Amino acid sequence: MFPDPAALLPDLNFASSEDLLRSLQEFDISKVVTVLKTLGEAAAAANVQLNAPPLFAPGPPPPPPPPVQQQPVRSDAILGRPSKQTQQKKSRGVGPALADGPPAPPQPDNPEHAHMLANVWMNASKLAELVKTEGLVYKKGKFSSTEEAQLNAAIERYRVSKGLSEADLDQIIFSNKLGKEKGHETFWSEITSALHLRPIIAVYHHVRRARHPFAGKGAWTKTEDDLLLQCIQNMGQQWEKISDVVQRTASDCRDRYRNHLQDRDVRRVGAWTKEEEEELTRIVTEMTVEQGKDIDNDIFWGVVSKRMGGKRGRQQCRIKWTDSLAPQLKNTGERPRWSAMDAYILVHKVDSLNVRDDTEIDWKLLPDENWNVWSAHSLQRRWLTMKRSIKGFEEMSHAEIMEILKTKKAQSPPPSSAGRKKKGKFTSAEAVNDGDEGDAQPEAGSSSGPGTIAGSAS
Repeated sequence: MFPDPAALLPDLNFASSEDLLRSLQEFDISKVVTVLKTLGEAAAAANVQLNAPPLFAPGPPPPPPPPVQQQPVRSDAILGRPSKQTQQKKSRGVGPALADGPPAPPQPDNPEHAHMLANVWMNASKLAELVKTEGLVYKKGKFSSTEEAQLNAAIERYRVSKGLSEADLDQIIFSNKLGKEKGHETFWSEITSALHLRPIIAVYHHVRRARHPFAGKGAWTKTEDDLLLQCIQNMGQQWEKISDVVQRTASDCRDRYRNHLQDRDVRRVGAWTKEEEEELTRIVTEMTVEQGKDIDNDIFWGVVSKRMGGKRGRQQCRIKWTDSLAPQLKNTGERPRWSAMDAYILVHKVDSLNVRDDTEIDWKLLPDENWNVWSAHSLQRRWLTMKRSIKGFEEMSHAEIMEILKTKKAQSPPPSSAGRKKKGKFTSAEAVNDGDEGDAQPEAGSSSGPGTIAGSAS
């Protein structure tokens, strides 16, 4: 006989969603995982099948989403050059030549992990711990248009199957009790199961943000800023309670404060001084290189801003680093220049991915060891600039845009890097990877949990 799952969380009457999530995240899932593994091993040894009751009534299962996390083709293969690793191996005479592609990413087909992601509420630190200890693979970052469609379909399927009105559905989504009082405690697990590799807590936050009545209100006014600061002074950083007063979503209130209002008495705007750039470089280097971490992805920008005394905000530090200082650091102190060869490589890397829309691209997977100057943020901006240069792109499919860009960016490989170069300009694939003079564009999109392909540090 299996215990009632509700007994694991004895009190679901919480004052706010933040209190509920805190309790769920503090729950020790490692003990449950251990017990389940032990039961499974014992049952297998005794040749007994465990008939555990399902956590929710199964409906018609949606077709599994096709994989989109393919490994992009390497830059040297795009340019028709031998792999540098292969050349090194041949020149040294050490064993067979290496394969052209980098190691395949972890295979995200573990049913136990998929079940865990859809049913267990874990914060970022617990997910990171399971990545290291259990090899968990999960997806984070911006939801793609395909995921949005799958999620909306799952929500509508649930609503129809339960005979709910839109008002009933909103009550479940914005309840602080996960709908348990109405028998809808499995709602979040069901809709999360329709997505691929998304943790339930990420789906919870995303759906509540997207469907919140305060979403999409536009630019902040001075009156709203003053009210937000007054609420923080009275309530602290209890964003959901503040949301009700300011009438903005909790995430909007949090981001407005952290990115624009916090430390605004000392906040600087405009051009960075050389001393500021040196300070930012030192701080990021101490937090990453000196600790064996990735200089592009393992950075907590709130900590960086705090260490700079709040003189520059989180966004300012991130953009300055990814778009300017990191490329120079990787390029031996020189600012790299985006070249026709870079555009050629980018277009063909995107073309090699199995995606139906560019919102599905994990931009952090595109660099490789021979083409790693440009950050994920910079590559996405460059892609958007190229795409938007096509007249009528809004009405085109991703495949149609790809065909046009492959034609515009030349279908034959560009001249070898051994050709002529202008002094002081860096145009070869090896010399480039993360500086950017393009127009301001949205941030990079989604990424998978265990991190990104190495090869960004030089």
